[in-house]
Amino acid sequence: MSASLESLVGAELALPVDPRVAEMAAAVAARHPRAARAVLFYGSCLRESQLDGLMLDFYLIVSDYAEAYDRRWLAAANRLIPPNVFPMEHGGLSAKYAVLSEADFHRLCGPGADNVSVWARFAQPTRLVWTADDAARGRMTAAVAQAVPTFLALALPAVAADRRGDWRAVFEAGFAKTYGAELRAERKGRGVSILDSAPDYYRAAFAAAREDGAIDPARPMDAREEADNARTWRRLQRRGKWLSIARLAKASFTFAGGIDYLAWKINRHAGTRIVITPWQRRHPLLAAVMLLPRLVANRTVG
Repeated sequence: MSASLESLVGAELALPVDPRVAEMAAAVAARHPRAARAVLFYGSCLRESQLDGLMLDFYLIVSDYAEAYDRRWLAAANRLIPPNVFPMEHGGLSAKYAVLSEADFHRLCGPGADNVSVWARFAQPTRLVWTADDAARGRMTAAVAQAVPTFLALALPAVAADRRGDWRAVFEAGFAKTYGAELRAERKGRGVSILDSAPDYYRAAFAAAREDGAIDPARPMDAREEADNARTWRRLQRRGKWLSIARLAKASFTFAGGIDYLAWKINRHAGTRIVITPWQRRHPLLAAVMLLPRLVANRTVG
């Protein structure tokens, strides 16, 4: 990974956060004391000054799934369909955190990932709010620094040749593609608002990736390369949507309150008022199967 891009990402990761966010990150790590290596803060709440009433987003990076859990089936679920996602409350704030091993996190930030879920998120500004040691910080910086070139390399062929040197056009195209590759509770045009929240960062990331040779917007691409890229996106979109369904179904029974999280996710952006019944609480997996079609039908994708 290029030194300048890694330096840019490292500086972004090190920016300060609300003290309550740091406290919650430490509380997340304390839930998995044998395996916790780092906690990253990301998502829409990173751009908010008022956190009360919101759900913060974290990734907990662990050394090993077996060490992270007391129950083997949770480790197996995390390994089979990563990540596991858990809700928590601390200091008056609410959050959810996803668990990935260091190896999976590094792989899923890079070009070898078979889905967009990790590199699409970490191509955006992120904060590294807790680490076990300096070695963990270095590994997290190197992993996150892969996300921007992975994102841009896949987005470039989807942009008209005369606009590939425009950082905004490339990021907008990339966000449109990645939101289409998951069942996401996001409204149309979300990518534009994300860019507007940190334009200096995205402009600098694009320039660093170009200057270091991670991308070359001026390189001509033939029709075959563009067609291959389109096929890659179709494959990522098919896999991503099925993975989204599998993860949400898994979340409905891997932790207490999972079915409530699924209902909240649908209600938040689909405009519904789903209320979980006692029967659904007793049978969360069956309830998830019933609710997931609403997530798809209401087009909380994109």
